[in-house]
Amino acid sequence: MLRYRRLAGLALVLLLAAPAAASAQRVNVSFDDIDRPTLRILQNFTLRHDDTVRQIVVIGGDARIEGHVSEDVVVVLGKVDLASTAVIDGQLVVVAGTAQIAEGAKVAGDFVVVGGADTPTSFSPGGTQVVVGTAGLGEGLRNLVPWLTKGLLLGRPIVPSLGWVWLVAAVFFFLNLCLSVLFDAPVRTCATTLRSTPFSAFFAGLLVLLLVGPVCVLLAASVIGLVVIPFVLCAVVAAAVLGRIGFARWIGMSAMPQDDPADRGESLRSFVIGSALMTVAYMIPVIGMLTWILAGVFGLGSATLAFYGSYRRENPKPPKPARVVLPPTPAAPAPLDALGGASLHAGDVDAPQPAVPPFASLPPEDASRLTADAGSVPGNGTSVTAFQKAAFGERLAALALDAVAIAVIVQLLSLDRHGDFGDRLMVFFALIYHVGFWTWKGTTPGGMICQLRVVRIDGRPLEFAESLVRGLTGIFSLIVAGLGFLWMLWDPDGQTWHDRVAGTYVVKVPRSVPA
Repeated sequence: MLRYRRLAGLALVLLLAAPAAASAQRVNVSFDDIDRPTLRILQNFTLRHDDTVRQIVVIGGDARIEGHVSEDVVVVLGKVDLASTAVIDGQLVVVAGTAQIAEGAKVAGDFVVVGGADTPTSFSPGGTQVVVGTAGLGEGLRNLVPWLTKGLLLGRPIVPSLGWVWLVAAVFFFLNLCLSVLFDAPVRTCATTLRSTPFSAFFAGLLVLLLVGPVCVLLAASVIGLVVIPFVLCAVVAAAVLGRIGFARWIGMSAMPQDDPADRGESLRSFVIGSALMTVAYMIPVIGMLTWILAGVFGLGSATLAFYGSYRRENPKPPKPARVVLPPTPAAPAPLDALGGASLHAGDVDAPQPAVPPFASLPPEDASRLTADAGSVPGNGTSVTAFQKAAFGERLAALALDAVAIAVIVQLLSLDRHGDFGDRLMVFFALIYHVGFWTWKGTTPGGMICQLRVVRIDGRPLEFAESLVRGLTGIFSLIVAGLGFLWMLWDPDGQTWHDRVAGTYVVKVPRSVPA
């Protein structure tokens, strides 16, 4: 059993190596002069009844054996025909093919077929006999060989001369047509996104393809995230399918302009035109495969951007508090004696008017906001969130300073330990350090040096609950290769993952602003 597994593995390796020989279309490698092993790739082989070879491996072709094989016979994606005079001293392995055994043929070893086998009742191999599948399955798998040689190896998904390929293409077209009708709004959004921001959609698609693998690995490493992986993969597949349909509609809209993107009739016309153009491109070598790949990347990116846009519409950003400037306080009225005393009377236009209360002229909502903001930063009436968001370098510098401070404190308290326990203790101490300082001062010692402060998005200082949530999610942002921290480089508000979860900003405040 172990031996024919090795042989099957060798066959698969050779099958994977077949593309390297695609340019030659036909490869015929023979070692008949070296102890007579025989290898055929994409070619048939016949062993005459008076001939003897040591071993036979045929990939993508048929083998007819009438003579003697001293070791094994392996056939992948092909048919093996044993004549009545055939003798195999080793194993016979057929993968994705069929085996036709004549009366009198002998196999001394194992007989393994994944596909179909037609054997006489008197046939009895010397070893294990395993047959998986039917003759129809074997024939169906063998039909893949022309598609591999004339389609995939030439870089085109559709081979015009293969009828079953057109049947598959028709099935996919019908399914995509149904999805285009049922999910008209999402597909229209994808097509509109591609028309307005094609380059952004392309790079977004590349980014999703690059990140989906590492994200799944990290989720699997966390064990708890294993339950999330199927949902992530399903979301990516659904986005890719709808995005590809949107790509076809976008191609159709580009070929024949569509007056109203919301018109279902015109949208259907655009999808049909785009699908027809893509089908023609699929038949052209190299260009066909390139079109198929680009459609996937563009489609996935457009679906991602459309989803993000919908999420933003449902969850808009909190409005930034307006920076309110207090009106200047009017000068105190001069003493009546200084202005002429009794010559001024009530109702005179030149008479000094009483001072206007600062908030009297403001709408009620602005007055209440002004009151709250003025409480955030006493003295100037400006909300803390109105200050400039901290840059990545400033936050990194503060983090490095805090790391040094934590290391010094741990050394002073003799809390440094080696091994897993020491690592857990260090993480726990760092969590206490940050949560404590955020709750107490709104920043850490490193943040104080760099003039940074952590505030809620409404401008109020953090409480213990927000600090704890921010600290715990900060650990997750760190363990995923720091992606949670790097996220602020692309975030329009300069927020990291733990800022998003805790609802906080990190702002740079002058030293004169009290904590």
